[in-house]
Order: sequence, then C-alpha cells, then structure tokens
Amino acid sequence: MFENLKVLHAARADRPIADLFQTSSARADAFSTSLGDLLFDYSKTQIDAEVLAALLQLATDRDVAGRAKAMFSGEKINTTEGRAVLHTALRDPDGAPLVVDGADIRPPLRETLDRMRKTANDVRNGALTGAGGAFTDVVNIGIGGSDLGPAMAALALAPYHDGPKCHFVSNVDGAHIHDVLQGLDPKTTLVVVASKTFTTIETMTNARTARDWMTAGGGDASAQFMAVSTAMDHTATFGIPAQHVFGFEDWVGGRYSMWGPIGFSLMLAIGTDDFDGFLAGGKAMDDHFLTAEGTDNMALMLALVGIWHHQGCDYPTRAVLPYDQRLARLPAYFQQLEMESNGKSVAMDGTSLEYVSGPVVWGEPGTNGQHAFYQLIHQGTGVVPCEFMVAAQGHEPDLAHHHQLLVANCLAQSEALMRGRSLEEARALMVAKGFEGDELERQARHRVFPGNRPSTTLIYTKLTPFVLGQIVALYEHRVFVEGVILGINSYDQWGVELGKELAKSLEPMVSGDQPPEGKDGSTAALINYVRARS
Repeated sequence: MFENLKVLHAARADRPIADLFQTSSARADAFSTSLGDLLFDYSKTQIDAEVLAALLQLATDRDVAGRAKAMFSGEKINTTEGRAVLHTALRDPDGAPLVVDGADIRPPLRETLDRMRKTANDVRNGALTGAGGAFTDVVNIGIGGSDLGPAMAALALAPYHDGPKCHFVSNVDGAHIHDVLQGLDPKTTLVVVASKTFTTIETMTNARTARDWMTAGGGDASAQFMAVSTAMDHTATFGIPAQHVFGFEDWVGGRYSMWGPIGFSLMLAIGTDDFDGFLAGGKAMDDHFLTAEGTDNMALMLALVGIWHHQGCDYPTRAVLPYDQRLARLPAYFQQLEMESNGKSVAMDGTSLEYVSGPVVWGEPGTNGQHAFYQLIHQGTGVVPCEFMVAAQGHEPDLAHHHQLLVANCLAQSEALMRGRSLEEARALMVAKGFEGDELERQARHRVFPGNRPSTTLIYTKLTPFVLGQIVALYEHRVFVEGVILGINSYDQWGVELGKELAKSLEPMVSGDQPPEGKDGSTAALINYVRARS
C-alpha cells in the first residue's frame, strides 16, 4: 500500500533539505500549519508538493474524515471489543445528545464531572479532611493509562498547582510505594486508587500496602481513600464509600482516560477552573480536527508526516524532544499512546499486515538529551526523525535568560540536523586548529555531520492548561489517523494480556508455594535461582 511513498522517497533521499528553502522563499509558510497558539512546522523534511499530494490522497483513499465522524458520533469503531471510542466526549460534557446503546451519554458525564468538581473543592478548601485535618498530599495509585496521563499532566502544569501535593505510584516494585509514602503523614494523605476493574494486580497490591500504612499510622482509610473504578462491588469490599467512587464507561480506553475521573488527582492539584481549561483545550483541538481540511488540519498533517517517515522512508523510530523540563514525562506518555495503540500486526479484518505498523517512540527533554543521545541522532548511521517542542515563553520571567538559551538550543538542533557539516567545512576547522596531512584528514572526518535529517517543530506561546489539552488531543488524533491509514484497530491492546496471564501462574512458583513444573528450562532455572536467594 505504501509502494508509491517508497518510490517518492527513493527519488529524494539524497536531495538536501536545505536546498528546498533556496528554491522557495515561502517554504516555511507553505509547509506549516497553525491553530491558536500552536504552530506546527514540518518544512525541515523531504516533503514537497508531490509528496504532500500523495499523502493527502492516501488519507482520502482511507477515508480518514469519514472514520473521524464515525468515531465522534459513537459508532463502535473498536470492532474487536465491540465498543465505541468516545474519550472525546469527556472533554465535551455539555455537547449535543450523543446516544450509545440507546442512551444519551452526556447527562452521566455531566453528573460525574460535577461530583468530581464538588469533591475536589471540598478537599482543597478543607471541607473534607483526614484524621489529622486538611489534606496535605494526594497519592494516585494506578498503572499504565491510570498513571502516565495524570502523572505527566501534573508535572507539566506544576506552575498551576495550588492544592495538595500530588504523588504517583505505579510500579509493583515495593521500592516505588515505599519511597513515595516515606515522609508523608498518614493522617493527612488522601489516596486515589485508579483501576477500572479494581482487580489490576499491581494497583491493588499497592493499594493494600497504602491502606496498611495509613491504618498503622493513625489515618482513617474509610475517609482517606477514593477510587476511580466501575467495579462498585470491589470498591465497597475494599472499604471505599460509594460517594467517593468515580466511574467511567468502557468506551474510554485507559490511555485516553485522563480527561475524566482518571484525571481527578490532576484536578485536586490545579483546581477545577484550570482542569476545565485543560478540557477546553482538548475540545478546541477536536473541533479543529473535525472541521479543518487538508493541510490546514494539524492532526492530519502530524500523522501524515509520521506515515511518510515510517512507512515511506523506513525510519524505524521517532524521537519526541520537548524543550521543557516540565514535559519530562511527555515522551513516555506519547510512547504508550502510540505503541499500545498502533503496535499491531493484524488488520481490522484479521489478516496479517504486509507492512510495518507503528514506530518505536522515545525521547527525553532538551537540553539534557543533547548531552546523552543526540550524538547518535546527528552522526549515527541511522536516521531518526525528531519532533521538537518548545514554548516561546517560560513561567519564570526572572529567569528569562534561561528560556532564551533553551529556545536557541531547540532551534539550533533542528537546523544542525538539516544542514549538517561537510567534509570541506570540517577540514577548514582543523586547519584553523593547526592540523596537517593525514592527521588533518582523520580529525576532519570525525567532525563531519551528514545532515539532511528530518525534524518537525511544534511551538506555542506558553504551556498553559489549555495548550496542554490541545497538545495531548493533537497527538491522540495523530494516532487515530495513522491507525486508519494502517488499517488497524488502535483501541484494543491484546498484546498486554499474555504476560499478565503468565505472571499469575508464576507468582506461586516464585513464592515457593508451587514447584516450577511445566515451565521451560530457562524459566524454571531462573525461578530456582530466585527461590534459593530469597
């Protein structure tokens, strides 16, 4: 299906990207798109008018616009699980009636959001307290989509925190919950357990440990635990009052869920108004995605650039590089969003894919990454498309010189990736340093940068709750578009099930309650090693 893109890439692989700016003074404007405070620049790629036309035709052929309308209207596009995909409704609770399985889903959304707001306000203003008085800390216990989203957003929006301090526990490794709880007061700590089924083994193990810690320290678990779950029977058995349980429907996937009750810890940290601003940013991107056409549609263009680089150019990975320390968790969040959604090998009809699906997504914030892995990005033998992000303004006006240096570094990296440094330029540098003969040549070759390496830049005025909402929704829609073009279901995740099933059978073997019978030689030997040393 992507043969045409591969042919187009082969014809352009050696063409200097920098030359495209020499032949067109308007290239930066022609190959970028904006929405409000967001500007997405994809001009530092090999995409030209012919490639762009081919990409847009591909989106038309795959009926991306039609599939988007189907998603927003509540059709059950998650066909392997027979579910609608309506995380978008979480950020539009006051929209027009939306019927799923014969019932309008908007009223329950509004009711849940109103309960979240009231409870959050009661916690923040001291109307709800723990055994020791007003809550000073909140510990969110979840994993995967119940952790990565709110943890990422809480860090990203740190300048807006004016509520209790938020902490996040996800790993079943006892070190995680030990280190988070250490130093907290069990009498003034609120614990939010986020698990749709309330059976996720990592989450419930951590929840029970937190309950034991709280009870031993004089806290009141019945008043200091809340839950985000649909399993009211399990939450009641755990001892959480019904009024402190917030549920969400099965048409909200875990990695798309922080717009609703999974974002409750974020609401506690930043308050209801700023949380509403976050939702409004997501809805603004939804409206744009549904109405903007062609190159004016930012999510469509972000996705098509990704398809070009991965399916057209065969670049296997994608680096997400936010130049914002508070976006340190964003690459991991996008990693889950992309790789759990589009890491598939089977098409919607059950047949095997004849092409690669989603890329490996990774990254770290700049400028730290420059002193870690940028060496490979600039001079390694493989090409890594880079996606830079940066704000024009920081939140610390008294440290404006820091932010100016940050922005300069971000823009310098994308320019350096594109321009590179030729052998002639490297030789001139070595001559200036006094090298001669063979040693000059050897030293020069080490200083050559191949260049011609693609990157995009997403730039915005300031990282506000509204802008963060726009960015997260932008990438959600990017994943959707790529999934439609790939012909896969982006909304199931069967790949996580097998390991969970095997872990349940292995746990009694690791604990010594059962012998490692029926296991392969390697697994049995590893179990015996652990048992002999534990």
